[in-house]
Amino acid sequence: MFDGLNNEMDANDKNEAFEFFEELERNTPDEIRARRDHFRIMVKAGASMRSANTSELRDFKVKGVTGDISESGCGLLLPLPAKVGDVYRLEFERAKIDLPTTFARCVRAYLVREDAFECGFRFFSTISLPNNLGSAARSAKT
Repeated sequence: MFDGLNNEMDANDKNEAFEFFEELERNTPDEIRARRDHFRIMVKAGASMRSANTSELRDFKVKGVTGDISESGCGLLLPLPAKVGDVYRLEFERAKIDLPTTFARCVRAYLVREDAFECGFRFFSTISLPNNLGSAARSAKT
């Protein structure tokens, strides 16, 4: 029954893992800005982060605030750090950022102060920024 299963990683899996760790090494602030593919919009809106693993869905929910968002990712200010490399389920305040639940990998986490962490997330697929984002971006400036 289990004859066809192979527990060893093939060469493609190893290359993908190696590329991911190389990307994490390059996550300096200047390098991140230089590699961005999409325009980022500064926006302040409520957001929550949960594990993407369904069996851990009720284990924790961390509420935070967006700092910016683009078609490929976002930055969140959170009271607890996300684990770099882990996948999370992100939910945004629909009144300000009308997006469905989005899955993203944490690509960086910085200590801002003892109770605040800036975490960067990369979405698994590009999104279309919602129409109501303009009003949320304007309110973030005031």
